Amino acid sequence: METAKQMPRVLGFWMATAIVIGTVIGSGVFKKPHAVAKDISEFGLIMAAWILVGLLCFIGSLILAEVAIVHPKAGGNYVFLREGYGRWAGFLWGWVEFWIIRSGSIAALASVFAESFHDVLRYFLNDAGIGADVFSFWHLQGVTVTVIAVLAIVNALGTAIGGGVQLAITTVKAASLLGIALLPFVLLAVTRDAEVSAARLAPVWPEDWAAVSWSGFGSALVGIFWAYHGWMNLAPVAEEVKEPNRNLPFAFLAGTLAIIVLYVSVNVAYHLVVTRTEMRIDGGNSPVATLFALRLLGPVGLLLASLALMTSVFGALNGNLLVGPRLLYAMGKDGLAPAALGRLHANFGTPVLAIAVLAGWAVLLVAGASFLKSMGIQEDKALFDVLTDYVIFGAIVFETLGVASIFMLRRQYPVDRVQLPYRCWGYPWLPAVYVLAMAAVLANMFVTQTTEALIAVGFIAVGAVVYAVMFGGVGAKPQAVTSPADPAA
Repeated sequence: METAKQMPRVLGFWMATAIVIGTVIGSGVFKKPHAVAKDISEFGLIMAAWILVGLLCFIGSLILAEVAIVHPKAGGNYVFLREGYGRWAGFLWGWVEFWIIRSGSIAALASVFAESFHDVLRYFLNDAGIGADVFSFWHLQGVTVTVIAVLAIVNALGTAIGGGVQLAITTVKAASLLGIALLPFVLLAVTRDAEVSAARLAPVWPEDWAAVSWSGFGSALVGIFWAYHGWMNLAPVAEEVKEPNRNLPFAFLAGTLAIIVLYVSVNVAYHLVVTRTEMRIDGGNSPVATLFALRLLGPVGLLLASLALMTSVFGALNGNLLVGPRLLYAMGKDGLAPAALGRLHANFGTPVLAIAVLAGWAVLLVAGASFLKSMGIQEDKALFDVLTDYVIFGAIVFETLGVASIFMLRRQYPVDRVQLPYRCWGYPWLPAVYVLAMAAVLANMFVTQTTEALIAVGFIAVGAVVYAVMFGGVGAKPQAVTSPADPAA
């Protein structure tokens, strides 16, 4: 069958920004406040942690926008690593992202969607006198698999379709988060009896700073990184963005700023209504957003919270199935994965086989994790936590290396010899701050999440062996050039 030669540029500024926002805002802002409250007791430190991670992502966006303008090609971080360090680095990122990071994220988000959908059904069917359990455990996994398959088909039918779905869902989810942030203040204006109190913010700061567990603070940062994970997701579809010189940097920066504002506002609202003790104890069974809505609005709040969570993870899931296959497509074109993955459908202009392979592996992860739980293994953890435990370490390692590739890029495209439409502000200090901060987070993970960190390192080492066996001697670093390729080409 005849195939298309190049992906069409169909994503404008708003769709590009929606990809940034929509693939980041998923389950984390609803579920991770529980984990954060377990590690940090003071409201001020909790908010500092959410702001700190947000600022790191914003700094990363300032840096990555320059790299993406020079390399506006499908594959994103894979291309940055390949061009900055060599084919071996691109392969290792592809190895970890396909097998664990992207597929694990898709599986985790789909499982949360299924649980929220189940909660919505229970709300309506319970009113009809039907028992609380609508789905069995395996029926729930069937819903999880089905939503992955449906969104894979949607994104295979065309990037413009997937991008349009992303824009629509992101608009709805941003509105729902704004509604959460404003709800306590609206209710206070309507009635003085609203369950809203600034007293729940106490203590704001530690009474004894020497007694603060900074290791616990670092552990909380890891949970928050999951909530912010995906801010780089515009890069894999850069080849399909209109006017990349303009839209890539603006979409990166606008998207990350919007996420910071939404996350900080929502967390302030949570803490005005739900105590940290309730977050730690009850938040393990129900998302903090559900506790928040139930207290303010009663049973209808449970429905609204479930709908908001379902919509949010649906958008993040769609975004991951939109951008994720571009990695396999780029690797297939480069000969680091089967060549068939690097082909585009003649009519749809999408990497259909790459989409099918990624969705298929995510489905197998759902089945595998579900089987472990049904056998009593990892029984004490929700499927969501089982799937996300091993995602963050590898993501931080290679995404930090991708951001750090700006140092190599500046040598290839020096400021005094090459004109670019955008340059990172504060170079080299901002990139240095970013890299050092992320290195500290990784070091802390070896202390607080030793098993996950060691398994992730072992999996990366296996990938290095696979590369050496299959592609040994083909890993030369690209030669420096004097001018960037035309981004519009």
